[in-house]
Amino acid sequence: MKKRTLISTAVLAGAALLLGAPAQAQDFPPKKPVTLVVGFAAGGAADAAARMIAKKLGENIGQSVVVDNKGGAGGNIAHQLVAKATPDGSVLLFGSVGPLTIAPHLMKVGYDPFKDLAPISGGVYFPNVLVVHPGTGAKTLAEFVQLSKKKPGSVDFASTGAGSASHLAGELFNQRAGIDMVHVPYKGGAPAMQDLLGGRIASYFAAPPTALPQIEAGKLIPLATTGLTRPAYMPNIPTVAEAGYPGFEALNWYAFVAPGKTPEPLLERWNQEIVKALNDPEVKDALVKHGLTPQPTTRAEFAAFMKKESAQWAAIIKERKLSAN
Repeated sequence: MKKRTLISTAVLAGAALLLGAPAQAQDFPPKKPVTLVVGFAAGGAADAAARMIAKKLGENIGQSVVVDNKGGAGGNIAHQLVAKATPDGSVLLFGSVGPLTIAPHLMKVGYDPFKDLAPISGGVYFPNVLVVHPGTGAKTLAEFVQLSKKKPGSVDFASTGAGSASHLAGELFNQRAGIDMVHVPYKGGAPAMQDLLGGRIASYFAAPPTALPQIEAGKLIPLATTGLTRPAYMPNIPTVAEAGYPGFEALNWYAFVAPGKTPEPLLERWNQEIVKALNDPEVKDALVKHGLTPQPTTRAEFAAFMKKESAQWAAIIKERKLSAN
């Protein structure tokens, strides 16, 4: 009996050692600084939201959360990098609608958003606002459509990259309005806005955080927003749906994902921390003031949302026969 007890004790001790190894590898928070990768240049909506949330995350977990901007290819470069990153919980991605649910239907992106990236939680969402340079002469959506029809192919619109939400918003409007605006992709919201202000581009389905200051300064003309209802911070700007195109909706959103092989316990812990940060009154207030609506979710809820968005945009891309070019 004594011999059996000794053997059992040894087996249990060995099992504990084996179980202890992965447990240590999944320590939370990670022992090294956490990187939150953003797929767009500093100064845009994604960057602004990521920095607000990262600050609170860092305070809550007692570890640095550093925002790393990796702009280019409509955010796809950042998504490629994170898809191949070490899945130890130290690298997160502030993923966006374009690279996660649109671009994979348009081009070879080098990753599968449903296999190489793991959903953690929704982040923020917001409608775009169609703004034009005063030089176009258009002050209403109807006037802008008339201008586009009068000079087919001569009116252009900026986006944050091929396959981005701003790109598809423009293409969806092309379809619904029966016009032919020319798509001009940029590496992020900030450079697109810079060229619009300089009159080098006619229009842009822009994120409210980058557009509102320019609208208030009278430097840009707002024509319509892309949600089904008017945002509280833009009550005097009609929606595209109100302006003659019922049912038109093209929302922009950012969410949290991690490398696909990140262990489940780490994904669950990050979900808890991100939801906590998004529900923080200080963070919520700051995001809302920037025109961003917090969207904390469970991992399952965000996974389902991603699949729904992917199917919706895939259908539009097929119908419009769009490509990355």
